[in-house]
This record gives sequence, C-alpha cells and structure tokens, in this order.
Amino acid sequence: MKKYKYTAFNLERKKFSGVYFANNEDDLRAKLADQGLFLISYRAVADKSPNAFFSLTGKVKMKEITHFCRQLSIMINSSIELIGCLEILKEQSFSKFFKQVLEMVYEDVKSGKLLSQAMEKHKKIFPNFFRNMIYVGEMSSSLEKVLQNIADYYENESRTKSKVKSAMVYPIMLLVMTLGILVLMMLVVVPTFKTSLGEMEIEMPGITMAIFNLSDFIMQNWMMIFLVLAGVVLLFILLGKTNNGRFFFDMLGMKIGVIKRYKTAKVTAIFSRAFGMLLSSGMHIVDAMEVVQKILGNKYVEKKFAAATEEVRKGVSLTNALENMNIFPPMLIQMIAVGERTASLDETLLRTCGYFDDELQNSLNALTSMIQPILMLFMGVSIGIIFIAVYSPMLSIMQGIA
Repeated sequence: MKKYKYTAFNLERKKFSGVYFANNEDDLRAKLADQGLFLISYRAVADKSPNAFFSLTGKVKMKEITHFCRQLSIMINSSIELIGCLEILKEQSFSKFFKQVLEMVYEDVKSGKLLSQAMEKHKKIFPNFFRNMIYVGEMSSSLEKVLQNIADYYENESRTKSKVKSAMVYPIMLLVMTLGILVLMMLVVVPTFKTSLGEMEIEMPGITMAIFNLSDFIMQNWMMIFLVLAGVVLLFILLGKTNNGRFFFDMLGMKIGVIKRYKTAKVTAIFSRAFGMLLSSGMHIVDAMEVVQKILGNKYVEKKFAAATEEVRKGVSLTNALENMNIFPPMLIQMIAVGERTASLDETLLRTCGYFDDELQNSLNALTSMIQPILMLFMGVSIGIIFIAVYSPMLSIMQGIA
C-alpha cells in the first residue's frame, strides 16, 4: 500500500485533509467515499521517519520520551481514545523533530495501524524495548500501565546516566589539569631553564639531559605527536563502533577488577528492571529474554545471554541458565530462584531492582575512587621527575659555591 496525503470535502462542503493508506487513486477515492468524503486532490508521500539531519541533536531527548509516555498514560486512563490522545500530544511543546514523528505516528494510527506498528518505522526514536512494551500493553489491554512503567524505566535510566556523568567530572578535570601542567612545563618551563643553564656551561646530569631532549623533541614534533594521538583516539572510537571491536572492549571490561564490578552492576540493574517490567506486562519469559538481550548495552554479555535464552527455550530453568552465564551476581540468581519457586518472578525482580541500582552507584563510586589516586600519583611522579631534573644542576652549582 502507498501513503497518500489528501484533501477532500463532505456533503456540507467542509474541507478535510489528512493521510491515508491505499493501493491507488481509485482505492483512495473509494475509502474516503465510505466515510462520506469526496476527494479533491492528493499526492503520494514517503512512508518513513523524518530526516533528523536538520535537527539540533539528530535524536529525541529521553526527557521528551518520558513526558510523552506519562501524558499519554494519563489521557488513556481518563478514557480518551488513543487517536484523540495523539492528536493532542502532537501539538504539545516538544521539539520540532519529535512533533514531526508524532504527526506521522498519529496519521498511521488514524489509518488503522496499532500504535506499536506506527512506531515501527521510527526505530531510532522508539527502540525495540519500547515498541515491544507498547505491543504487550496493546495486546493485554493495559497500555496506560505499560506507558507508566516505560516512563519510570527511562527516568531511572536518565538518573543513572546523570550520576555517571557527575561521578566522572572530577577525574576528567584532574586528568585535563595533569596533562595541561605537563605540557606547560615541557613547552615553557623546561626550555627556559635549559637556556639559563646552557649559559653557565656546566655538566648536566643524565636525568636533566633526558628531560631537555624530550622537551626539544615535543617542541619540534608537536604537530606529529598531536596527529598520532588524535589518530589513535579516532582508531579506538571507530573500533568501538564495530561489532567485533565493541565485543572486544566489552569482554576486556568484564575481565578487569573494579571495572568488571561496575559493568556487572550495570547489566544487572538493566536486566532486573527491564525483565521484571516485561514479565509483569504479560510477555512470555523467552520473548522477554530476547527483548532484554538487545538493551543490555554489552556485546560480551549479550552473547552469553543469547546462549542462556536458548537453554531456557529448551526447557532449562531460568535460574540455571543465568547461573551458567557466570556473569550475574549470586544475589540476583538467588532472587530469581525464589521468584521461580513462588511463581512471582516479575514481582521479585521489580522489588529488588532498587537494590541493584544502589549496587551500581556503589560500584561507580569505587571506580572513581580508584581513578582519582592513580591520576594524583601520576601527576605527582611526573612533576617530581621534571622538578628534580630541572633543579638538580642548580643545587650542584649552589653546593660548589658553598
């Protein structure tokens, strides 16, 4: 079917315009006639998500998605029809790009599609987890509850990201300050002392000559050094965007001490909340596992989780399948075992997800607490070496004078 934007009028000569799906012009004319409308003009339009190139961010903010879910949930709970809810929401104070998306969703729902189907073409705005939750809500006639759960989920995710950013501000500032001090000393302080000491024609210690030579090399080749460092950073970024590269970095992160603790806490918090929400909405356990697998945010864990999903599909208990992954903490495995035995797995996970959120925050604090002294030690040792290299010839001169 093609998508047409049309203009028509009714028996009272009142004009109407909108979007409709039809096989051709005759089909469009017939469908409008069934509604008492007479076609005046029409044109075929592209049935795809609007281009985000000219938007400020190229994506919809999580805050907008959360507000959309909460408002839609309230309206549906107030017995307003879905099409009426969308008609109101597309006129709200969202970003221009998101309003364009909502306009298309509204027109698709108006033409007879389910809300989850209308969102299918906007996968960058409404990810797989979101659309599956909406579909479950539509099939179980509990869309308002599901929308409320989605809003809670994204609000919690937003808070977690905000905490991560706040926790990393000081280490990043410390790293920038350290590099700035080292660059300043190597490009300004060391050359100044080299010139002054060179005029005295004294013999330089080995460490002093090494620092002077390093300073000369940096000053003469700073452009090449900058390009090499930029190239290395760009290479790592590009590798991180490939499936194999991201899998390698994720696997490496799951093997290194305190980083492993943080990454494990992160996937555990995501799994417990998202899986509990899907099960409470009525989704089958295997289908819920397939959805959660795509939002864990860790390729290494996703691969192991896919194997666990296959085990559950073959009849293995969820407890044993997740325990075989050797990823999730014993606390989660025990809670899942209790949930399976009492047939209340969804309630158990949703009650304990707050605990795993706290574990994520604790692991983040531990990670930043480890980074800060390492950076301080690196800064102290680096500046100490330069200080000794620069001032040891001057101390030798002073001792000679004495």
